[in-house]
Amino acid sequence: MKNNIFPFQGTIKPSDRHCLNGHRSALVWFTGLSGSGKSTLAHALEERLFNMGIRSYVLDGDNVRCGLNNDLGLNPKDRKENIRRIAEVSKLMVDSGILVFAAFIAPYRNSRMFVRELMSDYPFYECYVRCSVDVCETRDPKGLYKKARKGEITNMTGLTAPYEEPQDPELIVDTSQAPLANCVDRMVEFLIADKIIFSRTTKDNLLLRDLRCP
Repeated sequence: MKNNIFPFQGTIKPSDRHCLNGHRSALVWFTGLSGSGKSTLAHALEERLFNMGIRSYVLDGDNVRCGLNNDLGLNPKDRKENIRRIAEVSKLMVDSGILVFAAFIAPYRNSRMFVRELMSDYPFYECYVRCSVDVCETRDPKGLYKKARKGEITNMTGLTAPYEEPQDPELIVDTSQAPLANCVDRMVEFLIADKIIFSRTTKDNLLLRDLRCP
C-alpha cells in the first residue's frame, strides 16, 4: 500500500505563509508533570499572542484524547502512539504557517526525541515546565493524584509511572517559582529573540527583511 502513496508537493511554501502572517511558524512542545501548568501557560501565551496579531493554536493533551486519540490508554505503547500522532498533526499545522503549542506530558525522552527529529526541517523548541511532584499534587486541578493514591488510576506519571526530565531543553519555566504573567513574558521574549515573532515596535521593512519577503 505504501508503495502507491505519492505525497503532493504544493506550490505555496511555509515561507510564503510566514510573509502573509507577518511571523514565522514553529512548534513549542510543553512537557512536564500533570498539574505543572503546561496547558495554563500554553493558553495564556496563545491569548497574549492573539492580542499581538499572532496566529497560534494550542494542542492540549486532554482535548486530543477526547477525539483523535480517544482509542489510546496510558500504557507505554499507547503513550508512544499518542505522541506520534500529535507530532504528525503538529508538523502539518506548522507547515501551514501557524505557531503551535503542544501541551503534553510526553514522559519519555525517546518520544520527545522522535518529535524533535520529525520537526528537523522546522523550528522546534522543547519547553520544560518544571514543577515538583509535591507541588503538582498539592494543586491537583483534575483530582488525578488523589485518584492515583486511592488506586483508582494506574500508570500515573510521577507516582506509579516514570517521568524522564528533559536533558537539554531550549527553555525551562519553573511555574512553582514565578507567577503566570512572568512565565508568559519569558516565553514571548524568547520567541522574539529567536525571530519567530516580532515586537509591536518592529518596523515593517525590518520584519519583511527578516522573513525574506519580496
